Amino acid sequence: MASKTYIVEHLDDELGPWSELEYVTIAKESHMAGAKFCLSSVPPSLVLPEALKVVPGFTADGNSVEDLYAADKSRVCLLDPSASKELSPEDGDTFDVFLFGGILGDDPPRDRTSELRKKGFEGRRLGPKQMTTDTAVRVTRIVVQEKTPLEKIPYTDYPELRINKNESTEMPFRYVTSEKGEPIMPEGMVDLIKKDSEKGIGELF
Repeated sequence: MASKTYIVEHLDDELGPWSELEYVTIAKESHMAGAKFCLSSVPPSLVLPEALKVVPGFTADGNSVEDLYAADKSRVCLLDPSASKELSPEDGDTFDVFLFGGILGDDPPRDRTSELRKKGFEGRRLGPKQMTTDTAVRVTRIVVQEKTPLEKIPYTDYPELRINKNESTEMPFRYVTSEKGEPIMPEGMVDLIKKDSEKGIGELF
């Protein structure tokens, strides 16, 4: 079976602290799973963080996915909330590139995937709930590499994070849970959310 590649088409001129933590997590987990992680459409002006650049198997490309796979779009699966079919373990035999559009973790969701949908990539969905980008890649990897059906993955929806003894915040996303039943988040994410709790979630991306 061909090695898998997970691609995020980065649709912003900036890379905020939230996205940095997510991308580093995706890169590390992909490497551990024998897969590659690529950021495509990276503008020349974007300075990538060292913590991301040093992860083995990570690449950044100024070209769009459309250009990178112009010769064979059939290899590429677009993870698309509007797709008619759910991702299945069999898709791991059909596709070897899995494409994610920009920031999946928008709240409320902006249909940024539509820009990629128009380019003719075949789509699959990851269920009805909004996920952060690292969660979406994690779920895809579990399905196509570990051959676990979507409905067998343990999830928690909209977990509440305790900011301090008087304050908590609800995360408006679905997460995969750990063996302890806790939402799996990038290292440093909870601290970032606590530090920036006075900001809206949308400002952290």
